[in-house]
Amino acid sequence: MKYMTLLKHVAWAKTAAASLLLLGACAGATQNSSSTKTPAAAATNNQPVFQRPKLVVGIVVDQMRYDYLYRYWSKYGNDGFKKLLSEGFSFRNTHYNYVPTYTAPGHASIYTGSVPAINGIIGNSWYDRDQNKVVYCVEDNTVQTVGSSSTAGQMSPANLKTTTITDELRLATNKGAKVIGVALKDRGSILPAGHLANAAYWFDSPSGNWITSTFYREDLPAWVREFNDKKLADQYLSQPWETLLPIEQYTESTADDVPWEGTLQNEEKPVFPHNIPALRGEEYELIRSIPAGNTITKDFALAALRGEELGKDDITDFLTVSFSSTDYVGHTFGPNSVEAEDVFLRLDREMAELISQIENEVGKGEVLFFLTADHGGAHVPAFLEEMKVPTGLSFSKTVRDSLSGFMTRQYGKGNWVQRYSNQQVYLNHELIAGKKLNLEEVQQQVAAYLQGLNGVMKTVTATALQRTNWEKGMMSRVENGYSAKRSGDVILVLEPAWFEGYGNTGSTHGSYANYDTHVPLVWYGWNVPQGESSAEAEVSDIAATIAYWLYIQEPNGSVGEPLQVYMK
Repeated sequence: MKYMTLLKHVAWAKTAAASLLLLGACAGATQNSSSTKTPAAAATNNQPVFQRPKLVVGIVVDQMRYDYLYRYWSKYGNDGFKKLLSEGFSFRNTHYNYVPTYTAPGHASIYTGSVPAINGIIGNSWYDRDQNKVVYCVEDNTVQTVGSSSTAGQMSPANLKTTTITDELRLATNKGAKVIGVALKDRGSILPAGHLANAAYWFDSPSGNWITSTFYREDLPAWVREFNDKKLADQYLSQPWETLLPIEQYTESTADDVPWEGTLQNEEKPVFPHNIPALRGEEYELIRSIPAGNTITKDFALAALRGEELGKDDITDFLTVSFSSTDYVGHTFGPNSVEAEDVFLRLDREMAELISQIENEVGKGEVLFFLTADHGGAHVPAFLEEMKVPTGLSFSKTVRDSLSGFMTRQYGKGNWVQRYSNQQVYLNHELIAGKKLNLEEVQQQVAAYLQGLNGVMKTVTATALQRTNWEKGMMSRVENGYSAKRSGDVILVLEPAWFEGYGNTGSTHGSYANYDTHVPLVWYGWNVPQGESSAEAEVSDIAATIAYWLYIQEPNGSVGEPLQVYMK
């Protein structure tokens, strides 16, 4: 597992030494420490030797491939993505260092500076042998919904095994810092906000409200109730989804009606304009799959900024925002669709408003922003076939049924496979022990059989992962994604451009391949120089970089390294 390279060790040490000299020179120019809200620090003449921003804003765009920063460049405005790149610092070679690349592990990695092997978030869901059931990443039946009569609020970060950078900020300030998480998806809000957050809020489809859970608080604050009373979801769902620009200008996309695109709920064809009022139904689920989902997320994030008075005192606050609708659109229509292009063109405008409003209210130069993604996304296999690129689909039911048949032939009748999920096979340990079989030998037999299936590039057993260490490359990513207590017995790695799917439409993600691991990482605002770097960076470096800037401890499972050394 690559935790720190020698090159980064040396470079970081040089930067640290230079920083100490600089701090000594700048001590007299920093803010006065007499305020009761200023954190304790080593001081000269009663003045602290460090400064912090008033607010940190983490922006995660769900399923944002790295190339989306540039693919639609000519159509972006000047105050969204272009502003971040022209005035901020971009790490162009940033990757996830584990598989599977899903939403929950991605958000957990960003904010813990860790990998699933350590933080425990190995998927959006996973099989729990002890409970003999599938566990959702943030499920928690010990807490209740706040803000709705649904069960959608029975969620918390209890399954996350490590602290987050937001937790560390709360600890470093004796809970003086405020931390608020915002996302349509519960996991996109809860995991970034961490264990000690003031609150995490997510969208409840049955009611159209933004909700939280009793893990955080017993009732909604007045500003959330006021926001919900506006019924913005009804307003947004009353409008058709039309293209932002004339549709003939969407030259970066395929035709509007192609066979590899899926449709919205109740829709006959995947074409513009999408008649949202006629499609919505009684609930509000549809807002997730259209650009309005990002709009209402931006609206709520700004309401949180004002309602919680973030960045208004001497203690650094933290706002985490995850835009989820890009993921729903990608899954439904694929990355080459007009819909995907349109949702990013519109998100560019939402980003511009979010950044502008926050800077206006907190102060330009007083806010540290970062932009990244929880994973990328694959091209739709049917699209690649049209382009004559090797590709394919793997179906979980086919893999499980085929393996069960093999094991019956090999060992006799029995429920040998308890679960197949996240490209991992969970074998029936009790049955194997009862038959007096050697678990490691059975794992090896299973791995050898699965290796022969169409689309499978490599298999590896849990026993091999526990005994072997890979410093880098594909197997390092497999190792970093493996948790002994939560992962399966045999892990499959599919061929490039293959993915697990349910049909021939829409996209997905989850692989070790660069189209899933390569994501944007752009810093902007407080103390950030303008520039870019092609140096190798990992998403797990984000939390360490923030910790370095804020003079606080890294999360307790962090394996990342501060990236300031490259910002020159």
